[in-house]
Parts: sequence; structure tokens; C-alpha cells
Amino acid sequence: MRNEILEYFRKANGGYVSGEQISKDLKVSRTAIWKHINVLKERGYIFESSTRKGYRLIYAPDLLTPLEIESVLHTELLGRHIEYYESTTSTNEEAKKIAMQGAEEGTIVVAEEQVTGHGRLSRSFYTPFAKGIWFSVILRPKFFPMEASKCTLMAAVGVCRGIHRLGLPAAGIKWPNDILVNGKKMVGMLSEMSSSMEKIDYIILGIGINTGIKENEFPEEFRETATSFLNEGINVSRKNLLAAVLAELEAEYKLAQTEGFERVLEDWRKLSITLGKEVRVIYSNENYIGKAVDIDKDGCLLVETKEGIQRVLAGDVSIRPVDAPIPQR
Repeated sequence: MRNEILEYFRKANGGYVSGEQISKDLKVSRTAIWKHINVLKERGYIFESSTRKGYRLIYAPDLLTPLEIESVLHTELLGRHIEYYESTTSTNEEAKKIAMQGAEEGTIVVAEEQVTGHGRLSRSFYTPFAKGIWFSVILRPKFFPMEASKCTLMAAVGVCRGIHRLGLPAAGIKWPNDILVNGKKMVGMLSEMSSSMEKIDYIILGIGINTGIKENEFPEEFRETATSFLNEGINVSRKNLLAAVLAELEAEYKLAQTEGFERVLEDWRKLSITLGKEVRVIYSNENYIGKAVDIDKDGCLLVETKEGIQRVLAGDVSIRPVDAPIPQR
């Protein structure tokens, strides 16, 4: 009901809307309309009222509440159920809790901030209030557990294409699933799975996209390597970006479910900024240099070295440009 009421104000584009007209169209009392507007006020929306003209919306918060997300969502599955938090330790942790309790496939967990956000290899991820999109998606795929690792590449394709739609066509995928713009990281992901030998119970795709973080707001250790939409000159709508990402991710997921991962991996190749480049592969205390030439049917990176083709699994491996410093362990 509140989303339908908000739609009246969005169409009015800053003009007044009659409470009497809304109540008549929605077949509820004016008192009910007034109560819903008061709830919206509590959630940060600002209205101006006039005895003769009705109400007009003068400010809508830049929050990823279910009401705001639902107003722009066009997916069939992803995001049709939303768990929203102003603050949480980790959307992945919240998603795992409800997945174990039977949450439906496609449920997303969204937070305005995460206080302990992290990505691959237990690296920390800076996730400040309302300056990014921090969310997790619950999937319950029909394919076998051995295929699950390719979901991270699938997610990278969906996110990268969503970013392209919102004005950053230079975004590309650094193997396996980091999204970089002009050489700097904009997106981090973490996938987690619960399964038996024969069946996947659930997969959690945790995704963090930097939107409104200024360069000097990043922690010092990230300033040279991280970026955001704002740093790239775009004041992006977070809800529109989330809707675009979910739509693109859903399209790739449908492909994987119905046709397998062959086309998904081909989509990944088209968006890759790793393939064709000289890279340094770092694993434990060892590292070597080679040319990233392809990914195989399992999504593993194929690196050509003097000793031949090396097959690199995501796991605990880091891929860096040849001239990048080797991290200290």
C-alpha cells in the first residue's frame, strides 16, 4: 500500500496530491492514507501538507528500503523478497541465517552499512552508511555442487553489465570476480555455499558496490586501489543500480539453469580485463609470472608460462599485474 501511495507522489513530480483522490482510487479511508504517510515520514520521507491541496513529497531519502527497491524492480525472481537492515555485521551472515530457516530463492538481504564487511581471502571491505550497495542474494540452483564455483563468475558478469547500464562502460572483470574501473576496484564479492555431495542447499552471493565514497573517505590502505561511481564522475541512483544489477544477474542465472554455464563463461570472457595480460600468480609463499590466456570449462584461469599452461583455481590465489608490488604476508 505504501509503495502505491509513493507512486502517486512520484508521478506528481513535486506537485500536490489529494488525499481524497488517493483514498478513492485505492479504496481505503483518508485516515488510512494519513497513517501510511506518517509511517513514511518516520522512514525519512518529507511531505508538505495543505488543507486545500493535499500533500506533496519534497524529499525522498537515498535509502535502499524495500519500498524504494520495489518501485524500480523488474525481475521475476531476484529481489521479490527483501530483508532490510540499516546496519548489520554482514549481509552474508544474515542471509545464511534465513537461508537455513528456509528463505525462498531470490531473497536479497540489503544493509545501509556493514560493520564487518569482508571479501575473498578474508580481506576487509569498507562499507559505510548509504555510500554503496551492500547486499546478498540467496540462490537455490538445480545444478550439481561441482558447478557452484562458477556462480562467482556468473555474478561478476551480472554486476559488470549492471554497472555498464548506469554509465560506466569501462568497467571490466579481473579474474575471478572483482570489478575494476580504470584499474581501480569498485566491486567486491564473496560466495558461500551449503550442500551435500549431490545437492546444493543454498548459495549466498555477497556483493558490495562503491557508489558515493569520495577518494579521501576511503581508508588509507584502499585509496590507491579503490574507486566509486562518485570518483568516476557519476552521482548514481543506488536503487536504479541495484535494480539493473539484479536484472542482469537474473538473466545470467537463467542461462546457467537452463543451458549450463557455457554461455555464461563466454559472457565473462567478453568482459574480462585479465585475459591477454601478463600476470603474477601468488599462492602461499610462491609466485610466478605468465600470460593469462583463457578460462577453462570450470572457470579456472589458464596461465601460459615457460613451463607450459598452468591451471589456476580461485581459492587462496591472488592475481596481480606483473608490475604490482607483492603483498607481504
